[in-house]
Amino acid sequence: MKIQILVVDDELSMREFLSILLEREGYYVTVAGSAQEAMRIMESALFDLVLSDVNMPGLSGIKLLASIKEKSPETAVLMLTAFSAADQAVEAMKLGAYDYICKPFKNEEIKQLIRNALEKQGLKRENILLKKDASERDSFCGIIGKSSKMRELFDMIQKVAASQSSVLILGESGTGKELAARSIHTCSPRKSKPFVAVNCGAIPENLIESELFGHKKGSFTGAVGDRPGLFEQAEGGTLFLDEIGELPLLMQTKLLRVLQEREFKRVGDALTRKTDVRIICASNRDLEALVTVGSFREDLFYRINVVQLVLPPLRDRIEDIPLLIEYFCRKYQAAGQSSPVIITPGALKALMNNPFPGNIRELENCIERSLIIDPAVISESTLPQQLAGKIACLTADCDIPESGIMLELLLEELEKKYLLKALEMTGGAKKKAGELLGMSFRSFRYRLAKFGLDSGEE
Repeated sequence: MKIQILVVDDELSMREFLSILLEREGYYVTVAGSAQEAMRIMESALFDLVLSDVNMPGLSGIKLLASIKEKSPETAVLMLTAFSAADQAVEAMKLGAYDYICKPFKNEEIKQLIRNALEKQGLKRENILLKKDASERDSFCGIIGKSSKMRELFDMIQKVAASQSSVLILGESGTGKELAARSIHTCSPRKSKPFVAVNCGAIPENLIESELFGHKKGSFTGAVGDRPGLFEQAEGGTLFLDEIGELPLLMQTKLLRVLQEREFKRVGDALTRKTDVRIICASNRDLEALVTVGSFREDLFYRINVVQLVLPPLRDRIEDIPLLIEYFCRKYQAAGQSSPVIITPGALKALMNNPFPGNIRELENCIERSLIIDPAVISESTLPQQLAGKIACLTADCDIPESGIMLELLLEELEKKYLLKALEMTGGAKKKAGELLGMSFRSFRYRLAKFGLDSGEE
């Protein structure tokens, strides 16, 4: 369908000029000589965009804008104004106008402004549909979940996607940080441009600069030709820097300069190149703690941490586990198998009770392994043996004496015993002890402190 544009201006020559200009661009144009006429037209027609003068006899463009935003909030509005009426244009922006342009204007300038407004409006509609789709299908851009934590995450992704700000995604390994980054890109105005991902911890230190910024032929041994880096490959799109905490300090300094100046040089090249890339970073480490010990630059941290998303571990959204199991069953189901995979109650209980320190990635591996052993049924016998061992203590029979028990005291004592036993097994290494109990280092420290067991040492 053609884009519908309503042009509102009391000057006939301006209406005719804009009508001809925009129809040549492929838009369907309707004109009105006053705000009152425009309001009558809009009672029986919907428009993607309204282009309105600010100063008109009778009802002003500001009043028209207020009426449009009340009755048709999805319609984008651009205001035309003279330099002398710039204050009114600013007021219009506050009331919801997308932008304004001063007369006289260049043809290309107004055409580009209209394209930008329509693109943003289209993304809003798309995100509304995605949100509706997510509520109906318990997923969003490939991210599976219906828990309150995931709903909050979906809403946040939609909000940050429309901006150009840098995003920092935090979460344990296996929680889906790259998938979240891709979702931001998919919902953003950059969605038609490249999404380029790189794991900063997987590149040898002597090659990181060349990988990010490219190199010139002969700049080092093995540089047999000019090569563009990831910034150039992602031009106009999104560059996802996974495990940013693994980046060496020297490269942190160079990355900071690129983010500040929006320009870089290839290794061995004197030519400065401009870059238009949105940066999304991710880490499973506590970057603020790294800043404190001096292994991560504080200024870079604040530069990449404009918007922060924290992905919940799987153990904090166990209601999503059945959905994920169903998804992975479909993914790894044997080719040609039409009947759905059956999961026994015992196997489901085992999976629901498992803390999954490896998060979604660990759950996926469990399902894939089970379906290799038995393509039709997931049972306790097809699950990894260590999984059954982890939950054995949770499924043991328990007796309650007739006199009753103090459950909270009993649970506290049990928790304390497991904390001390984990420390004993790991020789006092808290991070490893936490992993044994399926919790993060920070959570393990917190629980120790609760019982006065934390010495403050690593």
